[in-house]
Amino acid sequence: RETHGAAYKWPSIVRVRGWFGRQGFPSTVPVKVGRSSEDRRSRHCPYLDTINRSVLDFDFEKLCSISLSHINVYACLICGKYFQGRGLKSHAYTHSVQFTHHVFLNLHTLKFYCLPDNYEIIDSSPPGDIMFLLVQRFGELMRKLWNPRNFKAHVSPHEMLQAVVLCSKKNFQITKQGDAVDFLSWFMNALHGALGGTKKKPSSLTKVFQGSMRIFSKKLPHPDLPPEEKVALLLKEEYQEEMSESTFLFLTLDLPTAPLYKDEKEQLIIPQVPLFNILAKFNGNTEKEYKTYKENFLKRFQLLKLPPYLIFCIKRFTKNNFFVEKNPTIVNFPITNVDLREYLTEEAQVTEKNTTYDLVANVVHDGKPTEGAYRMHVLHHGTGKWYELQDLQVTDILPQMITLSEAYIQIWKRRENEDDTTNHTGA
Repeated sequence: RETHGAAYKWPSIVRVRGWFGRQGFPSTVPVKVGRSSEDRRSRHCPYLDTINRSVLDFDFEKLCSISLSHINVYACLICGKYFQGRGLKSHAYTHSVQFTHHVFLNLHTLKFYCLPDNYEIIDSSPPGDIMFLLVQRFGELMRKLWNPRNFKAHVSPHEMLQAVVLCSKKNFQITKQGDAVDFLSWFMNALHGALGGTKKKPSSLTKVFQGSMRIFSKKLPHPDLPPEEKVALLLKEEYQEEMSESTFLFLTLDLPTAPLYKDEKEQLIIPQVPLFNILAKFNGNTEKEYKTYKENFLKRFQLLKLPPYLIFCIKRFTKNNFFVEKNPTIVNFPITNVDLREYLTEEAQVTEKNTTYDLVANVVHDGKPTEGAYRMHVLHHGTGKWYELQDLQVTDILPQMITLSEAYIQIWKRRENEDDTTNHTGA
């Protein structure tokens, strides 16, 4: 109705559930509530402990079976069933009343709702359950890959990829190629958190991939200051070198700046650099300047602990507000017997018995920064042979050819004893 020339709005209501008859339908008593009441219910939902992780599936094929449309699909987090919509006449609403299942997830918006009261749940607990889906799907994929009684010679990663899309909130998608290092960083940290790990609490992932380093950092005066002011500032305490310790899941290796000049045939020269040259970043002596928006720092690094599996990420891409530039420098590296003892602190050199690594995987980026493609080299431990993988193509490759590629990510396995060598054919 109209009142004083303005549209009259009925107050929002809260459904006070009461049972009558044998039908099990809730009676409804209109009660006016304000925004503060809604906020209290959203942040203090009493049904979060009813979520059943063992039934959380989010299978794409099951999702397809509920309707021709994937819009407005809700998953019950208690039984794992799917429903279209959450309104008063929806199956999700009836399901929540009939079976007292109250927590639902919108698979498109990733928002949580409590039915039949129909309010959004704002809580840190449900996202944790969704991230656990990543662990579940990754574990299933690994078990399928390594199952000796697997009937098929191939497995599909589709469910795993669907979990990545869901858990990353579509930052990584099946239909769009992303950056391999960005994905690796997100994936490892997501798995670590979903497995119950924190900055101080380890997980099964950090036990395999996490090492530690010592960082020496020194603040620098602004380069435009007069020399006498720079000297005065360097005497102050805030400009003295500080030492800290930090963990890492992979080491970033910086490439030297690629030359811009051409050779006599008017072709760009592709430079080469030995792996040990870019590893010098972690010898405790090499200093590098790091610039922030306001301040500049001089840093040097030294390793404290080496993990069983060590990951190198070679920094090939430089991004700014206008474009992405790729450094094509070829890194020359041996495939076996890489000893990293010299990059450890003196104390760590005494405690770390095994410091020799062999390459087991090499991810390559070919082509332009935004239009390139990825391929991968993997070692088959049983035969000592190397294989190249690109999409669904798998071919043999000589180890000598691996070192000629534009390596982007490398995984190295530590030898547990000096006699632990693998037959790396042709290495």
